[in-house]
Amino acid sequence: KLPLTVEEILDFGESNRELFIKSSTYSIIPITITEMGLTISWIFSSDPKSISFSVVYQESENTPLDQCKVLIPMTRCNSHKETIRGQVKVRNPGIYTLIFDNTFSRFISKRVFYHLTVERPVIYDGSDFP
Repeated sequence: KLPLTVEEILDFGESNRELFIKSSTYSIIPITITEMGLTISWIFSSDPKSISFSVVYQESENTPLDQCKVLIPMTRCNSHKETIRGQVKVRNPGIYTLIFDNTFSRFISKRVFYHLTVERPVIYDGSDFP
C-alpha cells in the first residue's frame, strides 16, 4: 500500500516509480483527492509478463468495500509488450485507488514501472481577449 496525495504526485516531476509485486499478491496506490475537476493520469509497464490493473473509488477510508465504485474493472494488461496509458476524471472528493494485481501468477514476481500525473482543469476566463 502506497498512499499518495495530489501534492506528492505533483512532486514526482518526470521521474518513474517502481513497484515490486510478488507472485500471488497485489499492490495498491490510494490517492486522496480533496478537489473536484482534477484528472489523474497514469502510464505503466511491467516486467516480465503481464499485470492486471483496476481503479476503484472510495468516498472515505470508512466506506465499506462493497460500497466502493469500480471505475475501471480489473483488466489483464500486456504491459510487458506495450506501455499502458489511462486517466480518470475526479468527479467527487475521496480516495482513488490504483490496483496492480499479480494474484494470477503463482511463481513469477513482477516489476511495474509507473508514472502518475494530476492535472487541474484549465479555466479560460477570456482575459487575453482584447
